[in-house]
Amino acid sequence: MNIKKDPREFLLNCFNIAIESANPIKSLRNFLPSPPKGRVLVVGAGKAAASMAKAVEIEWASGVKLSGIVITRYAHGLPLKNIKCIEAGHPVPDNAGEDAAREIYESVSALGEDDLLLCLISGGGSSLLSLPADGLENDDIKLVTKELLRCGAPITDINIVRKHISKIQGGKLALQSKAPVCALIISDVVGDNPSDIASGPCSADPSTFQDAIDVLSRWQVNVPPKIEEYLEKGKRREIEDNPKPGDTRLRHVSEAVIATAKTSLNAVKKYAEAQGISCISMGDAITGEAKDVGEVIGGWAFSVGSSDSTDIKKPLLILSGGECTVTVSGDGRGGRCAEFLLSVALKIASLTDGSINIYGVAGDTDGIDGVSPHAGVYFTPTSIQDIVSMGINPKKCLENNDALGVFEPLKNVITTGPTLTNVNDFRGILII
Repeated sequence: MNIKKDPREFLLNCFNIAIESANPIKSLRNFLPSPPKGRVLVVGAGKAAASMAKAVEIEWASGVKLSGIVITRYAHGLPLKNIKCIEAGHPVPDNAGEDAAREIYESVSALGEDDLLLCLISGGGSSLLSLPADGLENDDIKLVTKELLRCGAPITDINIVRKHISKIQGGKLALQSKAPVCALIISDVVGDNPSDIASGPCSADPSTFQDAIDVLSRWQVNVPPKIEEYLEKGKRREIEDNPKPGDTRLRHVSEAVIATAKTSLNAVKKYAEAQGISCISMGDAITGEAKDVGEVIGGWAFSVGSSDSTDIKKPLLILSGGECTVTVSGDGRGGRCAEFLLSVALKIASLTDGSINIYGVAGDTDGIDGVSPHAGVYFTPTSIQDIVSMGINPKKCLENNDALGVFEPLKNVITTGPTLTNVNDFRGILII
């Protein structure tokens, strides 16, 4: 590939490779346990739940007593033979998710010691596997979720709250099973801790009721009275907390993370280097406010791009993954990837006239960046100049959380549809 001739194609290839490396159809088979004497109950939740269930049905097509139910986001389902696939609300839970989660909870309770509970967990599972704790209602959980999302709370904080107002998350699903539990997990969180992915339905939970109260206080969330009362009861130990690390009741649980942002970044790095392109990976743990992170990385990319140092070999691809947040203050359309990349482009444009050849791409590997229909966006050295020439102020767009107001008129958007996997955000800055 002539990268100087078509840098856009190269960056889009990188994004597609990041997605494909997390495809459960390819990766799950290496982590399946031996079939049990009894039956296998498959349950799961997340944006990749349907494709993970499909992979199980492919690998165990014969000779295994297979049944179950998985919950995925609307438009993320697949036709399955033996496993029921339910579509439900994400990122805000709905009644379909609650009903399906209740069915999962009850079916797990019926398993015996000779059976196997196979849990398929991926990002998005926290809202999809929404079964309120006894005495709470889904409407109250919806309100809290909306508030936490609006204020820009990181997913780790959101999930601490979710785990403590759920009947099924924070390890409580595994406690219901008399059968051995095997949890296969696609990670969309920094650190790849199973407890943080889909709020860890099969994992010990190190957080406490007090931690959940602190999160709601820190983000100044208006908490419904029933949830406030429930958490206070938990704080006073009137309600049992989630199982903690070392709890012997989880000794029948095994967990394996089968795909991560790191594996996707490594796959892209291998591809780029095969094309003769140098790579620097900033890792898969880049978090923070999207526009702030973008400004920092944009400034750094400019410094590297304008350097005459012989230690810097060009073309150079700067890779990163992770999950940024957006504090919503405007009424525009943008997702964290679009907002991040607009901030990168603005920072570079403020330091150069476009004479330095820097290109960028950012996208969510699940195919949906925020609430937009797009997976992500890309920019060229002249993107900011081009949008200004159209009479659009890109800085005001950023302030209004309207990054798509810049990238859509330029036709610099990436649309994949649901990818049926999720290892969070992929970012690539190419310096030629």
